[in-house]
Amino acid sequence: MSLAAESPSPSPSSSSGSDDFAALLDAELDLASAVDSASVGDPSTSPTSSDDEEDDDEDVVADVETVEQSSAKRRKVKVQYQDRETAIRPDEDSIGSSEDAQIKICPPHPGYFGGLCFRCGKRQDEEDVPGVAFGYVHKGLRLGTTEIDRLRGSDLKNLLRERKLILILDLDHTLINSTKLHDISAAENNLGIQTAASKDDPNGSLFTLEGMQMLTKLRPFVRKFLKEASNMFEMYIYTMGDKAYAIEIAKLLDPRNVYFNSKVISNSDCTQRHQKGLDMVLGAESVAVILDDTEYVWQKHKENLILMERYHYFASSCRQFGFSVKSLSEFMQDERGSDGALATILDVLKRC
Repeated sequence: MSLAAESPSPSPSSSSGSDDFAALLDAELDLASAVDSASVGDPSTSPTSSDDEEDDDEDVVADVETVEQSSAKRRKVKVQYQDRETAIRPDEDSIGSSEDAQIKICPPHPGYFGGLCFRCGKRQDEEDVPGVAFGYVHKGLRLGTTEIDRLRGSDLKNLLRERKLILILDLDHTLINSTKLHDISAAENNLGIQTAASKDDPNGSLFTLEGMQMLTKLRPFVRKFLKEASNMFEMYIYTMGDKAYAIEIAKLLDPRNVYFNSKVISNSDCTQRHQKGLDMVLGAESVAVILDDTEYVWQKHKENLILMERYHYFASSCRQFGFSVKSLSEFMQDERGSDGALATILDVLKRC
């Protein structure tokens, strides 16, 4: 990036110099006019005596001397004024030098956008690959270690000023439970669970993801949890689900896009297969809290993890984890919101 040079506002002394310069010009013009009038004379007046002529000559000499003194002072003030102008006006050569100095900082390159270094514009080469791709922030964005550290430091200052921490939220079995339509049990079908799902009800908790042929159930208390947690945390979604799925669920949880914004991390963003990592979070690890129902995906960050009780609503979820019992959906029941898992965790977070 080139340096944007800006001219500072002139100081009060600069304004004073400008006023003096203008005043001297006016004074000189008046005196010059007087000299011209004296030397040419007024044709309407009668000739004067020799004594008068001598007096007039003396006056003209005095006026010329005054003009010469004024001119000298004018030149002095003009030089001072120009000096001040030079001092407050940016030097084009120095700007060019600053640009060159900025470009010469690379390498190391702070990061790339669309394959180009966003500082010097150099195209990314094979040797420049080290760094982390932050595609969830913007497609084609890759940041180097130094730039990541700088952004995390800046984010930490903002969080401390706002007295907030970072909260990483898993989706499946933590905030929601989903099932494929072809996995719906006979009992669920008989109860009309698919018919009950509707995206048209903003206050509903059961939704159909038409394009994905899925049903999703929001965990009781999740809306109040997110609202109150947002006052204490900067929040991320981090799921092992696909990007499209993660974005659809984020829309259900945050329809006005006030909690997560672009901070939705999916399996395609992970730097390690079958592992989640805080290397994908542009926030300091020391202030990060993780809510997840699965411990083994956070091998490097167990100290940041609060393990959640799994939310099993659909029959397929129970079968997946080996439970040979009826699901909540088959009982037409649900986890209690007022003293359920999310309400309990919220109390814990408030005491931290």
